Amino acid sequence: MDQTQTEHQQDPKTKRQIILDTETTGIDPSKGHRIIEIGCVEMIGRKLTGNHFHVYLNPERLVEEEAIRVHGITNEFLQDKPVFAQVVDDFLEYIRGAELVIHNAPFDVGFLNNELALIGSHKGRIEDIATVFDTLPYAREKFPGQRNSLDALCKRFDVDNAHRTLHGALLDAEILADVYLMMTGGQRKLFVPTQNQKGSDHEKGIKRLGQDRLPLRVVQASAAEQAAHDAYLADIKKESGVLKWSEPKH
Repeated sequence: MDQTQTEHQQDPKTKRQIILDTETTGIDPSKGHRIIEIGCVEMIGRKLTGNHFHVYLNPERLVEEEAIRVHGITNEFLQDKPVFAQVVDDFLEYIRGAELVIHNAPFDVGFLNNELALIGSHKGRIEDIATVFDTLPYAREKFPGQRNSLDALCKRFDVDNAHRTLHGALLDAEILADVYLMMTGGQRKLFVPTQNQKGSDHEKGIKRLGQDRLPLRVVQASAAEQAAHDAYLADIKKESGVLKWSEPKH
């Protein structure tokens, strides 16, 4: 999609970004799958504001068992939730004019555009309302040949996601916000401690030389090299007219 990757045009101090994730009934909207959860967190000037948007949705169809095993959201839980048409105006107003930060954006944007199309063409498309920054191709470019799932990036950047047992849209959006900040210029540890370093060294970020390292080689000047050096100093003293020269001890 044309606007999936955008340059950061706004002033970084005032730029508004929405980190977004969805959960769905399955993996393909063309086969009738729908969104069941939208989770968003807001950042302004690369700082989380606490202004979240989070909603569960009745997809008006059954959630596939495989999808339930991933996110844990059951059909029974969704029965009394609103349908997308009931929350769409609030959602679009929330994201309007912002940059959406999404991991694997074509998936989420594709589902959101499908929901908008089901309501009617008058709602437009997500790309008409906000720009999109996809963190997945960004990570692939930054770390070629490596795993770049959200879990893999959490591990790479020491982002704690240990509390997560199932996927959830709001939780994943919060985690992605941390990963995004680290991946696009956040401070990282200067040194990576080894397993046999002491805890105090970990805290200070000090990397110790191993005690089993080879001894450093000390090379002494030969008698001829020392004589040449003394003659060089004598010539400098003579040319400069200095009567007293403080020479180093050998």
